[in-house]
Amino acid sequence: MTATDSRAAAARTRALLEASALPRPHRADGATVGVVFVVVLMIVPARLVYRGLSFAITPAESIGLFALVWWLCAHFTSTLGAAKGRTLVRSAVFVHAASLLATYAYATAGPLPRDEVELADHMLVTAFAMIGVVLLVVDGVRGRDRLDLVLKTVAVMGAVLGVVGAVQFLFTFDPTKYMVLPGLRYTQEELFILERNGLSRVAATTGHPIEFAVMCAMILPIALHFAFQARERGGPALRWWVCAGLIGAGMVFSVSRSAFVGLAGAAVVLLAGWPKVRRLLAAGAVLVFLGAVKLVVPGVLGAIVALFTNISNDSSLRWRTMDYAAATTEIGRHPWLGRGLGTWYAPKYLVFDNQYILTTVETGIIGVLAFAGLFAAGIWSALRARRLLADAASRDLGLTLAACLVVPLIGAATFDLRAYAVITGLSFLLVGAAGALLREARAARAAPPGGPADRARPAGGAGEGGLSRADAPAPPSTSPPPGPAR
Repeated sequence: MTATDSRAAAARTRALLEASALPRPHRADGATVGVVFVVVLMIVPARLVYRGLSFAITPAESIGLFALVWWLCAHFTSTLGAAKGRTLVRSAVFVHAASLLATYAYATAGPLPRDEVELADHMLVTAFAMIGVVLLVVDGVRGRDRLDLVLKTVAVMGAVLGVVGAVQFLFTFDPTKYMVLPGLRYTQEELFILERNGLSRVAATTGHPIEFAVMCAMILPIALHFAFQARERGGPALRWWVCAGLIGAGMVFSVSRSAFVGLAGAAVVLLAGWPKVRRLLAAGAVLVFLGAVKLVVPGVLGAIVALFTNISNDSSLRWRTMDYAAATTEIGRHPWLGRGLGTWYAPKYLVFDNQYILTTVETGIIGVLAFAGLFAAGIWSALRARRLLADAASRDLGLTLAACLVVPLIGAATFDLRAYAVITGLSFLLVGAAGALLREARAARAAPPGGPADRARPAGGAGEGGLSRADAPAPPSTSPPPGPAR
């Protein structure tokens, strides 16, 4: 071999070594499916379902069913990257699923009209699609960076919907009618722009303005979390402040009282855990935002204030309370397991603008406790993770997720939340995110100092008590320790 050939071979070797040192793209995992779910859930108009199926299924719900199948397959293998071990969120999901199956068996064992049986079948399928979303996130999103990817997608898509809502409100133009994808159809032709107190109420791509409003209130803390974290790290924070502003604008343009009630609940949680400097910054940001809204749309703030000052004359509030007698009678007939999921529907029966009442009627006392317990488990998991984690950013994420989950817990008392696909899907996804964060916190706490879990440990493989057998640190040896599994 000549000297020239030797130099060429050495150059090729160096090039190969440099290429191998470059960061490799992350392989598809639970976070990848979670990102696809969020994008499809929020960008495809909520009333679009597949053509040709015997009952209505949205594209996002089909992804949830895929996630459920993936989760089942992942727990029969050790190669699909799913975390193993018990968590409170997963236990709450199993209780919720068991209550739904028990209600379905109880309802279909007796005589039911054909239309109610078909609705019970449909609601059971869609409910298990949402259960698949929770399980996908809690067991499939492993690592803080992957969890951040999913949550950043939620914030960005919330800003996109804020733009859609602003276009609907400011120009009375609905772009969603041009967003019909091939193979899909609208379940109803109602407008995405309604009216209240002389102002337009917009829904963006969601099913109703109240759903859009509560959704914005729920994900606003996530955008604020990334904005504050970027500012404190000295990174680019403007993009996240813009996202937060657009999400807040969407909430205002929906002209909904429920959103502000839910946001007040989230604010209580955030202000209790934020440092004083951040509270002052948040107060300043709110004043700037309100000033901008007052300047761009002068009448909207007055209309929102009137929703609270004229509450005694609000016909929608009177409508919400006049059906309590009918609900009490129906609950008395089937107190424990209810009359059947999805069997109480309009226009055949009265509309209950209260998910807790509707859930009690349809799934009984057991069902409503399991439903509320799912959100309570998510809030507890987020706060428990905050207590266990040492990193300031991770602790703040725990507080943020707890605040986010307070919003649907309150909102379920003001409208039938489960009837709307977008807010339901995001709520269940955030419950799973809280469980995934607690997994990471317990794994980091159980790992030895300086071990792989301290450096780059995936969030998973740990139950409530620590690491699973598959993810436990290897015993000391003379050979170099292997890197953390991807």
